[in-house]
Amino acid sequence: MKTGVYVCHCGSNIAATVDCDAVARWSSELEGVEVARDNKFMCSSQGQTLIEDDIKEYGLDRVVVASCSPHMHEPTFRGACQRAGLNPYFFEMANIREHCSWVHKNKAQGTKKAKALVSAAVGRVRYHEPLFARSVPVNPNTLIVGGGVAGIQAALEIANAGYHVYLVEREPSIGGRMAQLDKTFPTLDCSACILTPKMMDAGRHPNITLLTYSEVEYAKREGGTFQVRIRKKARSVDVDKCTGCGACVENCIVRNAPYIENLLRLGKE
Repeated sequence: MKTGVYVCHCGSNIAATVDCDAVARWSSELEGVEVARDNKFMCSSQGQTLIEDDIKEYGLDRVVVASCSPHMHEPTFRGACQRAGLNPYFFEMANIREHCSWVHKNKAQGTKKAKALVSAAVGRVRYHEPLFARSVPVNPNTLIVGGGVAGIQAALEIANAGYHVYLVEREPSIGGRMAQLDKTFPTLDCSACILTPKMMDAGRHPNITLLTYSEVEYAKREGGTFQVRIRKKARSVDVDKCTGCGACVENCIVRNAPYIENLLRLGKE
């Protein structure tokens, strides 16, 4: 296994409190290290070319760059490895800027810590395995659990962006706790005045399917999609024909159960 180590000065960001040349010379003696160099700006085109040329010349199969945060330049150095024919995941980055030079004032201490970080990176990259990017089909539909004001707003935002949304609410109607309030903080506006238009928009939106009086029983992720099982509770009402007039409430057996029991008791007497 042949590893290349590259220590970046990052101008004076790292070099001010880390002896980069000393770290590079010390790194060359680590097990498995074929070549070790320091460079003023490793992220520059010159620095990237240096890595590419060394991979081809020395037959490197692992690369370690000691520089700034991986969030900033890890894709940059992975790209350099890939252009040279090396799997980009045979690369490891040691953060000797945010994790070292920027938190030290003593150069000797900073250099010592930088060596430790580089040594750890060299030891870790030995165990890297080749990874390959692949594409998987993704279902663009979205499931939102909970039809409160947050769920409604999220559903409207996604639906307006052109994606289909399934909005699941365990209660018979969406609205959640906000629908039970009189006034809302901090303006003390009527909660219904704010929420009702959103509820109507969600109910009428062509990209939103409301699943009220329903609960998620099962969810499993497979690649870029989810398989979800939703149980819809029995309503004894044809939702497509319901207009919300409330006439069915007057004849509801459950609601009128005490009245019916009294009639039956009187009939027996």
